[in-house]
Amino acid sequence: MPHVLRSKMRSFLPSLSQYRGLLLMILVLGPGGTFPYGFHLAVTNAPSKHIRSFLNATWAARRGAAPTPETLTLLWSSVISIFGLGGILGCLCSQSLVERFGKKKCLLFNNLFMLGASGVLAGSKMAASFEMALAGRLLIGFSSGVSLIIHPIYAGEIAPRSLRGFTNASVGIFVTLGKVFGQVLGLRELLGTESLWPCLLGCTGVTALLQLVTLPFFPESPRYLLMEKGDQEACWKAVQQLWGPGDHKAEVEDMRKEQAGLTGLGPRGPLQLLRDHSLRRPVSISFILGIAMQFSGINAIYFYASEVLQQAGFSEWLIPYVSMGIGICDVFSSVLCTFIIEQFSRRGLLLTSYFQMTLLLLLLTITLNLQSLVSWMALCSAILLFLFIFFFSAGAAGTSMCVIMELFDQATRPAAMLIMGMLLWGGNFLLAVLFPLLVATLGSFCFLVFSSILMGTWIFIYLFLPETRGRSIADIAAAFVQWPQGRTPPGSPPLRDPQYCTRF
Repeated sequence: MPHVLRSKMRSFLPSLSQYRGLLLMILVLGPGGTFPYGFHLAVTNAPSKHIRSFLNATWAARRGAAPTPETLTLLWSSVISIFGLGGILGCLCSQSLVERFGKKKCLLFNNLFMLGASGVLAGSKMAASFEMALAGRLLIGFSSGVSLIIHPIYAGEIAPRSLRGFTNASVGIFVTLGKVFGQVLGLRELLGTESLWPCLLGCTGVTALLQLVTLPFFPESPRYLLMEKGDQEACWKAVQQLWGPGDHKAEVEDMRKEQAGLTGLGPRGPLQLLRDHSLRRPVSISFILGIAMQFSGINAIYFYASEVLQQAGFSEWLIPYVSMGIGICDVFSSVLCTFIIEQFSRRGLLLTSYFQMTLLLLLLTITLNLQSLVSWMALCSAILLFLFIFFFSAGAAGTSMCVIMELFDQATRPAAMLIMGMLLWGGNFLLAVLFPLLVATLGSFCFLVFSSILMGTWIFIYLFLPETRGRSIADIAAAFVQWPQGRTPPGSPPLRDPQYCTRF
């Protein structure tokens, strides 16, 4: 397998040199796209005691007495959870914003919004206002909710067929980069101090500004220009800027074929998507993949990381840096996913990833329960943590997003992403409520619950997921819409062909 991978990479990497414009645009989309979402998921961990102290001092200054422990807990949990509420609101607004303004203008407006929200959050301590901290987290959540939907759609529409997986998988890199930057900047040697934590929470204003000044130099997506604006000249200019000089007529022809299938059909909302019988299968696949991502056990892994590392013999002062190493492993495996996703089948990567994660969680359950009996079991548990992160990010995380983007056409993709966004934000909230109860009840045996979910997902993928690599969006959509029982239109590769690895 390493020899096969090396040979595939040697043929793949030189082809990227032609697509310098596409690579630059991927780098521009990330900082104002999914990066803030990842950053604000992780950034409140390190300065949590300083934020609690601020909430306590602000309340006491106004009321003349310190808040009760219950009140302080309520304030702190509100600061954390209101980010998710803002994300849900932003997610709900994203489709109408995209349809009205397009992806590029939406991201630019969202950058301005993020700048304002970051300013509110950064100024909360100076103004001695916990209300500003709450409002800032709400606004940051709203902006993150919008960008979390628009970034994947935009990225999916700017890539040629041969680099569609590469571009889609890059979305996950910026989520993991956001988490790592949140951990790194939150260190006590940097911004995780009592005086600088407001600057830490407002850091995404810098990334928003970076995208605000660079994105205007890049085009709107070619698919949007051709299929929604009907501007063939602008579409061709965008193709040349992003994909370099060359013959891209086949790619543009794929867009026209997809456009022909949408004649008379406007963008569809989430309810229309759910009611459409012909889209029931791709919607079901997306639901399963989205739910599996949220309930894969990745949050349990991060929850247990500190405890496992402590029992493995790492000193308390070193644990934050080793935890940061887990985040760096997450970034590395996400980057690896972008390079291997075009070399192997989507379905094969998902099956391998889910099988390995199921096995690793079973082994982790065993090692965690033997740590008190065998001293070196703690080190085995730490290694299993890193391996789980690797297989999750190198397989399930990036590939699932790519598959979901490829199952829907131009008219249905925004609604599908809105549904996925709601699953993501809703899953985060549900896990925040249920996970502590699950851990309190089952302890380390909670991993058995997650491994069962992963195994069920593996079976579903094996039975129902079609291979989408190398196929045009029009062909994939036609296979579902025109032939919902799994057959394909005449002249298309059969979905049951072993090359496409599916069992509908």
